[in-house]
Amino acid sequence: MIKGSFKRNEAGMIVSFELSGHAMAAEHGEDIICAAVSILAFNTVNGIEALAGFQPIVDMDEIDEGYMYVETIFDVNQEQTNISQILLESLLIGLQGIEEEHSAFIQITTEN
Repeated sequence: MIKGSFKRNEAGMIVSFELSGHAMAAEHGEDIICAAVSILAFNTVNGIEALAGFQPIVDMDEIDEGYMYVETIFDVNQEQTNISQILLESLLIGLQGIEEEHSAFIQITTEN
């Protein structure tokens, strides 16, 4: 099962997310749930870099795969913060949509 956790600060902004595990919905390379989660997560990180203009802190297990931790940085201007928050909220919405349809394979939580 893929487990995702999003952390928000006291202002309600997403400050980090962590994804771990595998959906195991199909054979490796054919699992559309894992593929969807991966695409959404990588697109969010790439979008933050390209559109918000900063590189978030990223930790991944590139050998075994199945793990990604992303944390925003706070030494950015308001526009960069707004853009990154839109992208992070979009990721959360996308993952929650997958969870609604495939709850046996993915669990998403948010913490304040």
